[in-house]
Amino acid sequence: MNIVGNPNVGKSTIMNALVGEKLSIITQKMQTTRHRIKGIVSGEDFQIVYSDTPGILKPSYKLQESMMRFVDTALIDADVILFVTDVKEKVDKNPEYIEKVRKSNMPVIVLLNKIDLSNQEEVLKLYDHWSNTFPGADVFPISALERFNIEPIFDRILEHLPEGPAFFSKDQLTDRNERFFMQEIIREKILLHYQKEIPYSVEVEVEEFKEEEKIINIRTVIYVSRESQKGIIIGHQGKSIKRVGTEARTDAEEFFDKKIFLELYVKVAKDWREKDGQLKQFGYDKF
Repeated sequence: MNIVGNPNVGKSTIMNALVGEKLSIITQKMQTTRHRIKGIVSGEDFQIVYSDTPGILKPSYKLQESMMRFVDTALIDADVILFVTDVKEKVDKNPEYIEKVRKSNMPVIVLLNKIDLSNQEEVLKLYDHWSNTFPGADVFPISALERFNIEPIFDRILEHLPEGPAFFSKDQLTDRNERFFMQEIIREKILLHYQKEIPYSVEVEVEEFKEEEKIINIRTVIYVSRESQKGIIIGHQGKSIKRVGTEARTDAEEFFDKKIFLELYVKVAKDWREKDGQLKQFGYDKF
């Protein structure tokens, strides 16, 4: 069950709503999701594996090329494609990718998101457009943020799923480990608090994750592409990185339901977004 669409249409919000957990980070900025993140919902006689993917874009550097390979893979290994659009984006954006989805021969469910920001007349026009674009597809006008009309999507997905054995245990929520989610929590704070190119030049890596009975000790490195960005991340008298650390620790304590001791360091990995070795180190070779 792969979730695809352009940046900022609400794919991660929809994924979190369908799974019932905050697995994908959400901000108003582009390129929030960089990896494929699986969310798993299991019942007595079913298992749905949702896969959130990066927003579709034309790559400007190797990192973005890797991100788009995650998206292309999503069209190959899905039983159903959830194509997400919203009431604000132009309907002719990225027509090449729309054509790829049309030719994938997969069942498609179109989610027309953010209808709370529009009116009935516009929503009906968009409904007709997407019904014609993907003949035979179900089109659901929804508001992921308001959790409006989410339940019928779940029922329709179940109807599309083929019978087969479960891939994951019933109590598993995702295929990602604790380190990954700690990295995503920190990266979300950087996306929220830094401007321009800074959030897109940053990668986060958890070097140490030691869980004890009452506390988790975490040591993390924030990598930047250039020396000048290091000072911006740290901020005057360390205030900027302290704010990131404080907010990330608060979210992590809620996520892991445990006390967190968090250490943050900033290092320069020059032009890491263009280097195959470092992209591999950061997990961008796992499709």
